[in-house]
Amino acid sequence: MDLRQLETFIKVAELRSFSKAAKKLYITQPTVSNHIQSLERELSTMLLNRSGRNISLTEAGRLLYKYAVHIINSCEMAKFDLAAYEGRIEGHLHIHSSSIPRTYLLPNIINDFLKLYPNVSFTLADHDSKDVIQSILDGKTDFGIVGAKYSVKKLSYVELMEDRLLLITPNNSKFMEPNYSKLPIDRIIDDNFLFREKGSGTRKLLEDKLIDNGINDLNVIGYIEDVEIIKKLVSLGIGLSFLSEKVVEDDVKNGMYKAYYIDKINLNRKFYFVYHNERQLSPLNETFKNFFMERINNIEAS
Repeated sequence: MDLRQLETFIKVAELRSFSKAAKKLYITQPTVSNHIQSLERELSTMLLNRSGRNISLTEAGRLLYKYAVHIINSCEMAKFDLAAYEGRIEGHLHIHSSSIPRTYLLPNIINDFLKLYPNVSFTLADHDSKDVIQSILDGKTDFGIVGAKYSVKKLSYVELMEDRLLLITPNNSKFMEPNYSKLPIDRIIDDNFLFREKGSGTRKLLEDKLIDNGINDLNVIGYIEDVEIIKKLVSLGIGLSFLSEKVVEDDVKNGMYKAYYIDKINLNRKFYFVYHNERQLSPLNETFKNFFMERINNIEAS
């Protein structure tokens, strides 16, 4: 079996598409087809079910996929270990993260990682939690960092850090209570609200908690991806919103808006390192994951 054919087979299996696999591997679609056909001829079995645009693994394909991933990763690990032995670890990390860990957790960790491995480059992608999950399932990335759990059997989650949501309000005469005091939900139930976009971990947590407390009819007048725009709109008095405690701290000190807890509603949440439990991470990604988890454990212990 040719390693290039196995790499092609893995991408087709993960992306369920010949064209997407070709794009990912920077080869032509006919080349992808030839690689798969050559493997099937050599092994005398069908590896893929082809039904129009729908592609799925046969039983033989599922069996080969497990071994193919192991073979490719073993080769990559050999190259990685040899490079480490010679003091030259190289590669490119694709890090997909939701907004809070991307802003408040990852920069220092990436900085320390690059001090150890200066020849590594990285892409830090801006995605909400749902998009991070979909990127992993689609094979676009090996892992991600999210602010909400989605129940998918193929994914494993490792807890990283805790956060909580606060209500933010305009800094005006309607909200005279001291910052960080507790407001009853009835105090704000008739106000206008600004929510994050669908797929945001912040929005998922908030909607779940409100439903748990029998509240599902808030007057939401806007759905916005950009947290900075939400903060600006709240400061102008357009509506109220819920944002991470980490995001609002400095603005509250500067009087841009006010921040409150909601009485009897727990808006604490956790962030997670998430990865596909049926795929072995590449050597570089495995190294970053281990470094990342060690840093998190040290932060928790300090």
